[in-house]
Amino acid sequence: QVQLVESGGGLVQAGGSLRLACAASGSSFLVNTMGWYRQAPGKQRELVATITSRDITNYADSVKGRFTISRDNAKNTVYLQMNSLKPEDTAVYYCNAEIWAIGSPGEYDYWGQGTQVTVAS
Repeated sequence: QVQLVESGGGLVQAGGSLRLACAASGSSFLVNTMGWYRQAPGKQRELVATITSRDITNYADSVKGRFTISRDNAKNTVYLQMNSLKPEDTAVYYCNAEIWAIGSPGEYDYWGQGTQVTVAS
């Protein structure tokens, strides 16, 4: 069984930085696209950034130039470096990965448990 475990959230002042990490664990699986999404109170979950297995990245307009997504394929881990944080970045951040577990009929979306990021003004 595959799991995504996130780390790195917390409280930071506006203008500060945080780094999130998400590791996929389990046995016999392949990871395709990985990404980060966020959900603020009273709002829908939204895409933050994604990165393919070939390191092609995509960012929401609201985070371009401030956030950087990267991955370590050997560790099945995706990172989100968040700089110049703003109060509007406050949300629960969720890791997502498209994973093919060996023996399953296809790829499935997996989600982490979420990590809180709070940016104080």
